Order: sequence, then structure tokens, then C-alpha cells
Amino acid sequence: MDIDKKDWIAGLDKGLALIQTFDENNSRQTATQAGLRCGLTRTAARRYLLTLAHLGFVASDGKLFWLTPKVMRLGQSYLESARLPRIVQPSLQRLTQGTNEISFVSVLDGDELVYIARNGPNRSMNTSFALGARVPGHVTAAGLLLLALQGSETVDKWLATKELKAFTSHTMTDPQRVRAEMEQIRQQDWSLSEQQLDLAYRGVAVPLRDHKGNVVAALSVSMPFQFETSQQAVARVLPVLRDVAQSLRPLL
Repeated sequence: MDIDKKDWIAGLDKGLALIQTFDENNSRQTATQAGLRCGLTRTAARRYLLTLAHLGFVASDGKLFWLTPKVMRLGQSYLESARLPRIVQPSLQRLTQGTNEISFVSVLDGDELVYIARNGPNRSMNTSFALGARVPGHVTAAGLLLLALQGSETVDKWLATKELKAFTSHTMTDPQRVRAEMEQIRQQDWSLSEQQLDLAYRGVAVPLRDHKGNVVAALSVSMPFQFETSQQAVARVLPVLRDVAQSLRPLL
């Protein structure tokens, strides 16, 4: 969304940027470290962090800063107020019943996949995430699908700057292979990902399109490897995925 310069509040931008510097590898940071990660001086970063601490989003021992659980309210507000997660939930239940697998609806934020709705039992796997969990898009069926459907030009630009991190020995890290996979996904309009994020698990995804035909999210199921081949698994779940996606289209 474009914004008029007079309406821009730089402080809000910088405060949110600071919050996003905290991650798995940088859970506790000094003001200097956090500032370096978002282009702020130590003094400016410290002032913003102290303000965030006063508001309850950050805690500190005087030297290091870390996020508090209050930050989770920001994501929870989306999940509680957004229209899409509410609309898809009954259909996710039908998808789970029709496939006996965990079902998800997810969207892209940059090149990361964010789970905004799910249905099904918990399993000991990375993709049994709580709502709002994020994973790199290129290691999931839904992420590959949504990235691919952005078009070949966008994919080429993304691959030119992206380092493809390996999570298992099956993760695709060769840009040429990823490009070819995404081309096939665009042609068939569905995706399959096997053991790229979790060993012995596969996922199948289809796009969720609105009534105008625009892709708004991905609908997917995740399942353990059992006694099915890839072809058998796809044959079993893909028709159900497509049927549920089509039934949602007039509502989106």
C-alpha cells in the first residue's frame, strides 16, 4: 500500500523493525546488536527498545533485551480478526475428515510460509505448528506452490538472491532444480513436497482462489510416509483438496 509522505510515522516503522530483529539465533541482544540488524545507531536502538520495554513488549536486564509474550498479541490479533481463517475452518474440518490427515491454510509473508488455520491431531513433526508459525517457503508443498504461482520472473529474481537452506538431506538447494520444480507446479496447479522439512513426511497443496480467480492462500495436507507411494498418496488426497478448494471459492 502506498502512503503519502506526510502520513508516514518513522518511529512506528523503526519500532516494528526492531521487534523483527529477534529470532531463534538472536533471542537476546544488546542495543548495538539489534541496531546493526535494522540500520539504527546504538543510541536510537536503545531508546526504541526502552520504549518497547515500557510498553511491555520487551524485557531487559540492563544490558540485554528480549521479547516478552505480549508480542504474541500482535499475531493473535490477526488470527482473531482476519476474515480468511474464520471462513476456511469448517472446510478444513471436512478436509481432515476426508483425508484423515492434518490440514492447513497458509499464506506467504515475503518468502516465508505462515500457517493461519489448521485442523487435525498433533504429531511429532515440525509442521504441527501453532497458528502463526513460520517456515521457509521452499521446503513445504504450500510454500513451493505459492512461490511458483507468483510467476517465473518473480521466481528468478528470488532465486538470484536467496540462499536455499537445507533442513534434511532431501531439501532442494540447487536453484536450477527448484526452478524446474516450480515450473511443473505452475503447469499442474498443485504441489508435492517430500521430506524437505521433516524426514518421513510429505505434503500436498493446492491454491485457494477467490471468486475472481486470484490466489489468496494455499490449502494443504501433511502426512507421514506409510505404505503409500507418492503417486498413491497424491491420488488419495488431491481430489479432496481440489473439491474443498473449489467449494471455498465463492466465499473468498
